[in-house]
Order: sequence, then structure tokens, then C-alpha cells
Amino acid sequence: DTCPRRGEKMEAKDEPTAVQSNLQAILARVEAAAKKSSRETLPTLVAVSKTKPTEAVREAYSTGHRHFGENYVQEIVSKSPELPEDIKWHFIGHLQSNKVKQLLAIKNIYVIETVDSAKLANALNRVCKDMKRNLNVLVQVNTSGEKQKYGVDPSDCVGLVKHIATKCPELMFKGLMTIGDFSPEPKADCFKVLQSCKDAVENDLKIDMSGLEMSMGMSADFELAIEFGSTNVRVGSAIFGKRVYASKK
Repeated sequence: DTCPRRGEKMEAKDEPTAVQSNLQAILARVEAAAKKSSRETLPTLVAVSKTKPTEAVREAYSTGHRHFGENYVQEIVSKSPELPEDIKWHFIGHLQSNKVKQLLAIKNIYVIETVDSAKLANALNRVCKDMKRNLNVLVQVNTSGEKQKYGVDPSDCVGLVKHIATKCPELMFKGLMTIGDFSPEPKADCFKVLQSCKDAVENDLKIDMSGLEMSMGMSADFELAIEFGSTNVRVGSAIFGKRVYASKK
């Protein structure tokens, strides 16, 4: 049996799987994009495993990768107990307040990237207080103005960050997140808007954003996002292959 056990690194003789080869190729592209922009620190690559089996996550994990992302509460709740506890899970999907307790039962949730309302922030803070835990959060901003996307309006970003910083002591504000424009060619407009939000948070709230996250960039546009200051890119299909969605009954 040549399969690496959970948590083991691949031996040199093992042929890398498609997932492992893809992951290494994306990491190389992240590094090249960061170098091109003269970045001192490499952005974090979040491998987004939604709709993919735990085996695919294990393949990526066995190369040493630890940051993984999921979009659906039910999926991360079912996957996480079957996977190593040192995985740093990023929740990157829309989160309803009534699912908060279920999600936070996962001990190794690293960050919720999609806080987009005071109501959700309050729910997270309340459950964290009950569980006696702190939680890293990003504020999701709808930088494209597309109605099908979640996220706070850019004009309300400072207000939500202020609410988290002053009214939610169990939440650790760690930065901003956005989803780029759904267009065939990568465009920088959304990334520029998020940079403006970052500047507003710094200027209006006197929060030093230099050590905080700017989560932007996915499979189609992560290199452009890095050029515009992304510290955290979320790549799924370019690592794990096209997603298979269950047909809705």
C-alpha cells in the first residue's frame, strides 16, 4: 500500500496525483505573482474543496498544505471530523445566523471570511461567548454591486468593522474579503474598491491594516488580485477540478 497515511508527506517514489500536481502548479503561480509585485510575504493559498470528497483534501494535505476552504455548513460539518485536526478551515460561503452554532462546533475553524451584517456578527459573538472561544473574522464587501452576491455595501464597510471592533469582543477582526467581478476576462475594478475600503477603515477607525488580510482572487483572477494587494487567494477548481453539484430535486 503506497498511499500516504493521514498527515504523512509523500515519499519521493510516489507519483503525485492530479490534485497534488495542480496544487504545486498554483503555489508556483502564487509565488511568481508575488515576486512580480515585489511582495515580501507570500499570500496564503486557500484550497477550496467544496463538493469534493475528503480523499481529495487528504491528497492536498499530504503535500504539507493546511489552509482549506468550504462554502457550505453541512459539507464542512460532515467532512471535518474525517480529516486531520491541524487543518485550518476557512469558511467562505454565505452564513445564516441559525447555522452559526453548528459551524462553530468545529474546533479548527480558522476564520469566517463572510461576515456581512451586524446581525451575523452578533450571532457569532454570542455563540463564541457561550463556547468560551475567540474567532477570526473577515468582513465581506460586495464590491461589484451584483445583486446575486452577498457582502456589505462598500459605503457600510467601516460601520460594520466598527461594530465588530467595539461590540463583539469575542470576534477578532482580521481584514476584508470580496469576490471579483464574474466576467470572462479578469478585471481589477473590485480589487480597487476593496483597497478603498481598506483605506477608509484605516483612516476612519485608525485601525492598522498592514498586518491584516485582504482576501480576494479565485481560480480565474488570483494573479491579478495579488498584483492589487491580495494576501489570501481562494482557489478551488484549478486545484481540485471542476465541481460536481448534486441535482436539485
